[in-house]
Amino acid sequence: MSELLLELLSEEIPARMQARAAEDLKRLVTDRLAEARLSFRTAAAYVTPRRLALVVEGLPAQQPDLTDERKGPRVGAPEQAIQGFLKSAGLESLDQCEQRDTGKGMFWFAVIRKQGRPTVAVLPSLVSEAVAALSWPKSMRWADHEFRWVRPLHRILAIFDGAVLDGALSLGGGASIPFEGATRGHRFLGPGDIAVTRFADYKAKLYDAKVVLDPADRRAAIRAQADRLAAGEGLTVKADEALLEEVVGLVEWPVVLMGRIDESFMGLPPEVLTTAMRAHQKYFSLLDGEGRLAPCFLVVSNMETADGGRAIVAGNERVLKARLADAKFFWDQDRKTKLEERVPALQDIVFHAKLGTVRQKVDRIQTLAAQLAPLVPGADLDQVRRAALLAKADLTTGMVGEFPELQGIMGRYYALEEGERPAVAEAIAEHYAPLGPNDRCPVAPVSVAVALADKIDTLVGFFAIDEKPTGSKDPYALRRAALGVIRLIVENRLRIPLVQIFEAADANLTIAGPRPTQTELAPGWERRIQKHILDLLDFFADRLKVALREQGVRHDLIAAVFARGGEDDLVRLLARVDALKAFLESEDGANLLTAYKRASNIVRIEERKDKRSYDGAVEEGLLRAPEEQALEAALTEAADASRRALAAEDFTGAMAALARLRRPVDVFFDKVTVNAEDADLRANRLRLLSQIRATLGGVADFSKIEG
Repeated sequence: MSELLLELLSEEIPARMQARAAEDLKRLVTDRLAEARLSFRTAAAYVTPRRLALVVEGLPAQQPDLTDERKGPRVGAPEQAIQGFLKSAGLESLDQCEQRDTGKGMFWFAVIRKQGRPTVAVLPSLVSEAVAALSWPKSMRWADHEFRWVRPLHRILAIFDGAVLDGALSLGGGASIPFEGATRGHRFLGPGDIAVTRFADYKAKLYDAKVVLDPADRRAAIRAQADRLAAGEGLTVKADEALLEEVVGLVEWPVVLMGRIDESFMGLPPEVLTTAMRAHQKYFSLLDGEGRLAPCFLVVSNMETADGGRAIVAGNERVLKARLADAKFFWDQDRKTKLEERVPALQDIVFHAKLGTVRQKVDRIQTLAAQLAPLVPGADLDQVRRAALLAKADLTTGMVGEFPELQGIMGRYYALEEGERPAVAEAIAEHYAPLGPNDRCPVAPVSVAVALADKIDTLVGFFAIDEKPTGSKDPYALRRAALGVIRLIVENRLRIPLVQIFEAADANLTIAGPRPTQTELAPGWERRIQKHILDLLDFFADRLKVALREQGVRHDLIAAVFARGGEDDLVRLLARVDALKAFLESEDGANLLTAYKRASNIVRIEERKDKRSYDGAVEEGLLRAPEEQALEAALTEAADASRRALAAEDFTGAMAALARLRRPVDVFFDKVTVNAEDADLRANRLRLLSQIRATLGGVADFSKIEG
């Protein structure tokens, strides 16, 4: 078995594109190997800022032989049919064919044996096709080539079984990059060409040439060096996996160095310091023993220098000083104008062409937050209104203009500087949260009310102008906003009637252009509701399914409860889902579900056959058998008991009422013939089965439940 080694050497590949490119290269090559009938044992891809590498081990010396049998015409068929068959099979005469008895007569069969080609002859075109098919989020052409790549591609190392493949990658216009057996090491620290024959040889020689090929090895090296330097100063590295992942993609030979922050800047908010270091310079922050930001930073260099990195550190300290000087200027200037005085300037920032300015959005958030405040235990109305008014004011500050990721955070600092109440300042900082499934969810009442108002205003507004997410496109992050609302409600156990709040948010809107007026009477609702609000409720149902599926909750149970309609209290809905889950996991629940499906199938089949519905009331006078009388009585009792339990939000009690139906339903199916010869008796029994469906449907739509 042989090894294929491939390396594509180019100018620096953006860090964010590297991991995906390595996996794509591996997939493109291995898929083509499979299509070429070339099996292999393992395949592994590696990436550095300047190279994509792939090693495929366990390849055979040649393709396996292929035997293809084709059935032809019957023996004795017309000559025209015989010649057509021979031509399609690529044969010259019937001497190359066999006669076989198929049980339906004698037929001609062509047995075409195709000898496998040597792997070394198959690979050149296969590799070229795979490289050409590799796509990038952004690509470029260089010189006068037609070929596109993320950055100019310089060399291609392609070795099979220790020898260079005979081939080249076409760049168009007669230009090409030939396959070769040499690569280059680090741009500045490595020697010239490095001849290699196998992957182990390649990886070892690259390391000697100051290139750590495996991203996992670079990551481990950065982490170890950083921890060692920090420990030497009695500090720890502030965890930042996203930054670590990015820096791994910026260096081939990681050398971690420590620099110092001028003490005059340590009075800045720590988020300003870390953002300035992280966003622009890719520096790691350090913490002292009490968890406070230390006046030091770590920079990951791609160079070893004779002075131990002193010049590199000095240069980075100079750059950081300039960055922090700008930040300090913004900090000092911004505090000269109070947040409340900045609110009118939000009129100059467009939120959306149809939904008005950010100032108008602030007014809507204020109104909606005040309506939500009574539904959030502990939320002070005056503080909620104040926080909503100031929530977006920091968007006009110089600091947020320089560092947009600090919006909200800077508002908190400015609010505290101005003497605002701590709850108001925290709400300004937290009203954007949660930003994702791993982001901390606000729990402070004022923060929760303002965060809900901001997100619900956004959701209702974009649904009102028909800017809903479609497929994988969600330009306004509405899925994230909906999940944020769900987390705020569920994790804080808030009893919020969503439709009522959606309608309140909708009433606050001033939309440029015609307003949607279509209304619908949805199942479970006793009034007409605007279609875009019902669409938003369905959208929430889908988001809730996603959120709960990640927690292991079955999506069909959520669908079964939502399908009843009329339910927009998420806390109550989840309690009902939990009770339904426990019920179906019991023996009574599982058997009753089976009986429900049996009854529903019978009624559905007979309704289709008779072209009529059997949803009407049961006639007690036609209940002849004691088993059907017992079932009718049990259904009435279960319906009443479950209705009372649901009204009291005793969902476990509602399920217990349904569980008592199991025995009478089982006995009914054992003893009673539904399709009786008497037409009236048959219709009444079908209505009785329909009552099973209706009674269980009062708790959940059991037709949505799988299994």
